[in-house]
Amino acid sequence: MVRFAAILLAAVLLLNDSSGLLGPTFEENAVQAISTWRASGAAEIWREGFVPLEDLRQMSQKVSEHIDYEWHGWVVAGPLPTPPARAQVRWDDGSAMRVPVIAPREALMALSPWPENMTFPDNKQYKLTGATFTAIRLMTSRGMATVPAWRLHFSNLPGPIDYVAIDQKAIGTIEDSVGERLSGEGITDFAVLDEHTLLVKYDYGVCSGDEPFDVTLRAGERRDVVVVGLEMPYQGYGFCAGLGKSGQGVVRLDEPLGDRVVLDGWSMLPVLCHRAQNTCHAGNG
Repeated sequence: MVRFAAILLAAVLLLNDSSGLLGPTFEENAVQAISTWRASGAAEIWREGFVPLEDLRQMSQKVSEHIDYEWHGWVVAGPLPTPPARAQVRWDDGSAMRVPVIAPREALMALSPWPENMTFPDNKQYKLTGATFTAIRLMTSRGMATVPAWRLHFSNLPGPIDYVAIDQKAIGTIEDSVGERLSGEGITDFAVLDEHTLLVKYDYGVCSGDEPFDVTLRAGERRDVVVVGLEMPYQGYGFCAGLGKSGQGVVRLDEPLGDRVVLDGWSMLPVLCHRAQNTCHAGNG
């Protein structure tokens, strides 16, 4: 929702009376993205830290179908255990990392879209009655891992919900290092068609009523990263009725992708940050 609003905002600030390219060139953005990735500590977190590539929540389909996030709150309705001071993430390659742990209450609040002080009628509450410290399997930027988690038990849900117990705020995140950049355009996802070919999806903003214009996908390669981005005609600055647009296209790489991380040239974040909500920022608040 925030990203879509940013697309509209960017379009609102455009006029259609100029020609050329919009803002910095792709090459300029790519150089900045690569420099920031390497110097900020983000690359080190990606290689050696905990970066989840899946949702931090795990539950059965039956539980998922039962939950109404929009009209229900989440409350503690029973005694909860004290969390251990630290736990361990264990990767399938044999590496491990000691991590700080959040409390069950924090895990509960991470499930809710509402502020903690929001109140709901008794029949519109999911009531947490207990929690068990456990572990779950999760895909990360370093491969599959066994990750500490809280198994949350509710009196009025047909099964438990597992939630990753790692305190991501304490260990640092990609977004903490790079910084969040509100953008009206950018790469939203990609799929690997073969070792040299990526199918890339993107969003951008336009002024309502404008003639269609070409959006060009670009890619820049280094030994450790691939940067993908957009080039589009410059439309000037001012106000107009904005529209959010989406598209997709194919980019060819000179070298095989391998294990190189794919960055969005505008946000400077890995494109995989869009795959799961908490890949690049802390899931516990």
